[in-house]
Amino acid sequence: MPWQFPDMLKQITDAINVPNLTGEDIYCLSRFWDLIDQHAVDMIPPDLATAGGILGTKKIRDYAQEHGVPMAMHFAGSPICFMANVHCAAVTENAIAPEHHGIDVPWWEDLVAGIEKPLNQKGFIRVPETPGRGVELNLDVVKQHLAAGDECFGPTDEWNCRDSNDRPWS
Repeated sequence: MPWQFPDMLKQITDAINVPNLTGEDIYCLSRFWDLIDQHAVDMIPPDLATAGGILGTKKIRDYAQEHGVPMAMHFAGSPICFMANVHCAAVTENAIAPEHHGIDVPWWEDLVAGIEKPLNQKGFIRVPETPGRGVELNLDVVKQHLAAGDECFGPTDEWNCRDSNDRPWS
């Protein structure tokens, strides 16, 4: 059920005994209001990279916390963004966990340096104590895994069209 139908989601949430969540493709707090206010879901999964960055996610988490709705942060991206999610989750009282997809890619953690690896140790992720996100981009590894014909930080027209995402409704 798309998140744009909080009334219908509320019916589903009330009818089942497992936690229900949606919102990984919602941008900014105002889109979460109805879901949170109506308790249409048991939990929200904002994606820090698309929900408005660190500040936007903070606003979402604060509003959710005020209304008793926990947060499980959605994530499917680079280790740089993953560490931003880790920092955000670490300072969020209502955070359950940050999602982590990089485990299945053998070279994914090699994209960054300056942090103890593996990043996920027995289900826990250490929050770096160094400045910034606590990791440095490893350009050599990035260049090794570029798609054929791509250049590192090269120009692209890939996202210049209106419907460049995979769902025109989100």
